[in-house]
Amino acid sequence: MPGVALMALVAFLIGQRLGRTDSPIATVAAPNTDSDGARLAMPGAVRGARAPDISKMSPEERATRLFDRVMRYGEEGKQDSARIFAPMAIQAYEMLGPLDAHSRYDIGMISVVSGNSETARAQADSILRKQPTHLLGLVLAMKAAGLRRDSLGRAQFAMRLAAAAPSERSKNLKEYADHGADIDAALLPPVIAKP
Repeated sequence: MPGVALMALVAFLIGQRLGRTDSPIATVAAPNTDSDGARLAMPGAVRGARAPDISKMSPEERATRLFDRVMRYGEEGKQDSARIFAPMAIQAYEMLGPLDAHSRYDIGMISVVSGNSETARAQADSILRKQPTHLLGLVLAMKAAGLRRDSLGRAQFAMRLAAAAPSERSKNLKEYADHGADIDAALLPPVIAKP
């Protein structure tokens, strides 16, 4: 029960912060992440932009904003902050209705960044159960295996990804375009450090 109260307090404080019209915020585009969840590039922040009224945001916009925040915290190495916002971001996605592969991947990435390998694995399994060659499911399964330090499992998912990529990419799915950098990074051979 204390955890629920803490989450409600944090959500209230975030709402207050985002709801102010006189406070500048940094606006950040959706992140591009590499195969380990690290951000590849981040455009410069826009200074002086007004905070949006979250009550006027669509559920999709709220989910996207929380996703971006968790990804940014992960890139900045702020794991405690990522862990605080991760449950709110996941809840925002769950409120969108039935989850598709794209939403499940986003939830899985939130889980990867916050260090929750089990949720990431569950989301990857859900994607792959319906679509065994779905590239985002395979990328997420690789990341979840990496979090668990399961190098054999990660290598097996990497082989499946490489085999599925040509035919899957020809489908031109929106989620493949949105997370193309993640797919590209996961397809790269691992870098082996030389002694």
